[in-house]
Amino acid sequence: MAPWLCISAVILLMAGEDGESKHPSESCSVTSQLELCARFVPPKTSSSRCSRTCRAVRGETLPHVPTSLCPAVLSKEECPKTVVTSCKDCIRTGPFCAWCKKLNFTKQGEPDATRCDTTEALRSRGCENDDIVSPASSYTKLSDRPLSRGSGQNEDPVQLQPQAVRLNLRPGGFRRVEDYPVDLYYLMDLSYSMKDDLENVKSLGKDLMKALGQITKRARIGFGSFVDKVALPFTNTNPAKVQKPCPEDERVCQPAFGYQHVLSLTDQAEEFNQIVSMQSISGNLDSPEGGLDAIMQAAVCGNKIGWGDSTRLLVFATDDGFHMAGDGKLAAILEPNDGQCHLDKSIYSKSSEMDYPSVGQLAQKLAENNIQPIFAVTQNVAPVSTSRLRLRHLSILRPQSLSSNVIVTHENLPEDIKVTYTSNCENGGVPGPRGVCNNVGIGKEVEFVVTVTADKCTKEQSFQIGPLGFREKMNITVVTECECVCRDPLNKNDPACGGQGQVTCGTCVCNKDFVGQRCECRMGDKNERDLREACRFNNGSVCSNLGDCVCGLCQCHAGEDGRNIYGRFCECDDRSCPLHHNRLCGGNGKCDCGKCLCHQGYDGEACDCKKSDEACRKGTSVCSGRGNCTCNICHCLPGYKRPFCEECPGCPSPCGKIASCVECLGFNSGPLKENCNSMCSKVKHKVVEALTDKKPCRWKRSDNCWMIYSVKELDGIDNYDVTIQKKLECPKPPDLAAIIGGSFAGVALIGLLLLLILKGIIHMKDLKEFRRFENEKKKAKWTNADNPLFKTATTTVQNPNFSGD
Repeated sequence: MAPWLCISAVILLMAGEDGESKHPSESCSVTSQLELCARFVPPKTSSSRCSRTCRAVRGETLPHVPTSLCPAVLSKEECPKTVVTSCKDCIRTGPFCAWCKKLNFTKQGEPDATRCDTTEALRSRGCENDDIVSPASSYTKLSDRPLSRGSGQNEDPVQLQPQAVRLNLRPGGFRRVEDYPVDLYYLMDLSYSMKDDLENVKSLGKDLMKALGQITKRARIGFGSFVDKVALPFTNTNPAKVQKPCPEDERVCQPAFGYQHVLSLTDQAEEFNQIVSMQSISGNLDSPEGGLDAIMQAAVCGNKIGWGDSTRLLVFATDDGFHMAGDGKLAAILEPNDGQCHLDKSIYSKSSEMDYPSVGQLAQKLAENNIQPIFAVTQNVAPVSTSRLRLRHLSILRPQSLSSNVIVTHENLPEDIKVTYTSNCENGGVPGPRGVCNNVGIGKEVEFVVTVTADKCTKEQSFQIGPLGFREKMNITVVTECECVCRDPLNKNDPACGGQGQVTCGTCVCNKDFVGQRCECRMGDKNERDLREACRFNNGSVCSNLGDCVCGLCQCHAGEDGRNIYGRFCECDDRSCPLHHNRLCGGNGKCDCGKCLCHQGYDGEACDCKKSDEACRKGTSVCSGRGNCTCNICHCLPGYKRPFCEECPGCPSPCGKIASCVECLGFNSGPLKENCNSMCSKVKHKVVEALTDKKPCRWKRSDNCWMIYSVKELDGIDNYDVTIQKKLECPKPPDLAAIIGGSFAGVALIGLLLLLILKGIIHMKDLKEFRRFENEKKKAKWTNADNPLFKTATTTVQNPNFSGD
């Protein structure tokens, strides 16, 4: 529900012909569900005009009344969802924010902030109407005396009805009003390279203060400065250089420092100007500065900076880039930035112990604390600009002559209540702080629509509305609806919370020493290291750097761009899906952990096409039963080809695959004979005398007979139509006599051949010996009567002991 109510105030200016005031002849009663009808009836109103006025107030068409008078009807429902941890935070965030109290509504790891959204968004995510908590604006008439003409000097006529009402309003969270509080923190780079620009930057601070004064009277401004980490190679750590990091000829120079908070947010403009004017330069060694350290501390140290419930701006003035996460390794600083406040006596005490934050980490902290950064940089980054904040002034209508004007205004308006007026007069469609109609003549009917808005939660307050010149005033009592009424059972050991907590508006409020979405974790049961390891996915970062590890479970942060982050390790969100026509899932589906879940009637990776299978059909089959039809295109199983997944050129022949089925179906034999019907249920067959196919399948059975058949693949997987040739092709039996005779003949022939070969070898050897003998004979030299072969028969014997004496 909207945080405002429209009050229709109909003013009828009538007079008799003589110009004298007369009392109305009759009155009319007016009822409306969300509108208050305040009618100021001057003298002598005819019954027909009165009835027409009542019809208009009840919601029927009233000529010349702008359709934009009631913003509650035309405003787009949005829920800003800032820092939300409970139902109370949710309904205070924005007028259209509602809370889902349904148990198990959030996914694993999702923050409770996802329970907070518009009513329509919660319904679309499965939250029933009975589980949606959204206090509605309403009103009650406290005094509703009917209009009367008065019956004498002691009874005054009643010209205003009703006389007192009570409004129950939802506070408006995102409609900004005049004098909305603004906090601006001015963060200045004081490195030596800023020397030439320091005076310009000082004047920039003064200009910002001046601009703030034009925006709102409730402005505050603070100041901080930064240089870089006091560690090599960022800053010269020689003691003398730490005290004076500037060149020797520089007279005024601050000692080296990382970040220092100088002035907390204050509404004293002179104090701020004085502080900024007193700033002097410091120095470091390299060009990038430690600006991210400074922004991080300014964002997370809310109590010390003094951030309030306001628009938060951070102006970052520098002349160069900045170090980011990982650069600290150059100075042997290995501990990651923890995103916590470490201001000790206004100095960042962990500057030399923790690495710089990452850009993503910094963006997350700025979003968590609702801080908007503004960068003022020099020409090597971008031209220095003193972009002034644009103001939207409320126009106050000032009538030129009260004598012919009708003015409706209010009295005793509380600080946190805003009232605007529109009318059916000329230029009356623009909301203003007073309702004014100029040049209203006798007999002219005027209608005012009064919009009452509560900017934040307040206690019960009252104020009055009425037209100038009338004695009667309408008393309006405003009560803001800032509490959730969930009617949960008062059970501190609810089973839905693991028996260790109480359900409050769908979330668990755990008992002491228990944490987790369902109070499933007891503090102290495990050491810190094991709990943090349980929050890592594949030894990656803790909760994907998108959540906090609480007792071994990831509690995911809200995305800085409004995305919902969830999952066991905060690895999922509802934005990382394909786009079509620059719309997530083509606007025809829901993104769930990187995958589009398409609405009914849509298909495709990005839900980018309507479901249809016309181009996938051939006959009654879709993709031949071997693929899925997506976006009217067949996506076939591996190997099969489009357009209808009919053929598979690279697949092996099915001849051998179904040979056993062919044998049992066609010849009632083979290994599948006993269970042929069950094993071959997908094979249709018929037996023919002869096949006409040019290349049929041939498969040998165990008896060496060949089966001949043709195969046609049917729609689906492993479905075949087989035509089997009735006659087998079997080889003739062998001739045993021929085999035996041939065997003996072969053995004999081989023996004879061996004898011939042996005889040939002996003959060749003898021939060779004979030829050698002939050659030796020819070479011999014979003497006369001497035969070289002859030896004498005489034998000579000698006595070895004979000495000859």
